[in-house]
This record gives sequence, C-alpha cells and structure tokens, in this order.
Amino acid sequence: MQFNEKEALERLAKQGVKIPPQPRVLVELQKLLVSDDYEMRSVARVIGQDPGIVALLFRLARSPAFSRGKKIDSLEQILMVVGIKQVFNLVQAAALSATIGDKTRRAFEVFWNRAHEIAQMAAIIAEDRVSVCNVFPDQAYLAGIFHECGVPVLMLRFPRYCAALQLDNATCWPNLSEEDAKFKVDHCSVGYLVARHWGLPDFVCDAIRYHHDLPEENTVGASVTLVAIIQLAAHFYHMLHHVDDPLWGRIGTRVLTEIGFGPEDEKDYYDLISNSFLDRAGA
Repeated sequence: MQFNEKEALERLAKQGVKIPPQPRVLVELQKLLVSDDYEMRSVARVIGQDPGIVALLFRLARSPAFSRGKKIDSLEQILMVVGIKQVFNLVQAAALSATIGDKTRRAFEVFWNRAHEIAQMAAIIAEDRVSVCNVFPDQAYLAGIFHECGVPVLMLRFPRYCAALQLDNATCWPNLSEEDAKFKVDHCSVGYLVARHWGLPDFVCDAIRYHHDLPEENTVGASVTLVAIIQLAAHFYHMLHHVDDPLWGRIGTRVLTEIGFGPEDEKDYYDLISNSFLDRAGA
C-alpha cells in the first residue's frame, strides 16, 4: 500500500502525462479561507477573477441539488444559499472541469455528466447516513466529483484512450488491469496525484486512490467509508440508467455493510436515494 509520490510523478512525466496545475483563483481562495479572516464579499471577489470558473459555478449552484428552487443571480447569493464551505467544493469541481476538458468531444461531456450525478447521489447518501458514517455531504460531493478525475487526464494524454477502453458512453468505465496493460498507468493513481496536487483532504485523496478496491479499514482509516459512499452512489447511478455495475458483485456486500445495511436493504435504499435525486433534479 506504500506509494512514492515523487517516483510516481517522475514516471508519469516520462510517459508524457501532465498533472494539471491548480488555477490561481483556487490557490488564492484556499489561502483566504485558511486565514479565517474573510467575509462573503472578499470570497466573491476572489472567485470573480476567473470568468470561466464563475460561469461553471453558476451552472452547478443553480442546479436543484444546491439551489432548492431559490433564484440565484450573484456570487454573494450563491455563498448565502449554498454556504461558503460547499461553494469552495463547487469551485474546485468547476476548476477541475475548466482545467481538464474538451467540450468538443463527447467523451468529456459524458464524463462530467456522470461525475456530477454520482457526486450528487453521494452527497444525498452522506446526508442521510451522516450519523452512521460520519462523512458530511460536502465531503462526499467533493470525492464524487474527483473520484475518476484521472480519466480525463489520460484522455488528454492518449488520443486512443477512449476508443481502446470503450469510454464513449457513461456506462463503460475503465478496467484497471486492462488500462495498465494498454497504457502502463491507471486512472486511480493519476487521480490520487491530481487530488494531492490540488490540496484535497488526505482521506479524500485516499478514497480516490482506492475507490475500486474498498481496502481494509486499518489500511486507510476513515476513507473506507467514503469509498463505500462513492461506490454505492456509482451503483445507484448504474441502476438508474439500467446497466450492469461491473464492480458490485465483488464489493457490494462490503459496501452495504460499511454504510450500515445488509444485502436485503439494497432495493429499498435505492428507491429512497433515487427518488430524492430525481425530486431534486426536477425541482
């Protein structure tokens, strides 16, 4: 389970894989929030420096999952309605999609739509199970957005990545062994390095690295529960779109146990979460 970050970065550099840098607005926003000496106006001023991130932030914040039907016309309104902590996570999500993405290619559009749906379901699950899991909705949303962020990085590096792994639809996602065989790299390790480079919390970084595995708790601690939330959200995403989940047969029982359920509870809990997701989407 040991991971040498320096060696991994050097190996990726030799393969021509570039870890995207944090946008300046995100670096400044992190410094401002860490200082604990800020107000909504100063936070809005920092975010407002990047029109591309602002546009994506408005699109995310106006979605029913966050606006709850309230009209949003300014950055300060977003901060008041959504909350500064959640806005910071949304800015990270917007910055990621602005930094890694090619809007002219279907695969990128598919990727971001999938990531946002899974992130929203993860947030709903965390909100419902916070007393059991001790993971908060904003943490689950952040992990959901970033959990597959290695995929678009590899799309940019390898022109044949999508075709080779059949990623042009939302229901076919990388098999790690196949990925490694074809490209000598896997999206979990790349995603982990992106998350580390962008300063995400350690347990979120670990969840991104191990999100296909659900490792033992004594290996990565609190991130095991976060991995379970991500995997349950991804499973419900597959169910919602009526396709098979290739990982569920291997880890499904452990995922449900980690969330506090048994296999017999899966259908009822899917109905609860999917109805909440669809209600918010149609609000």
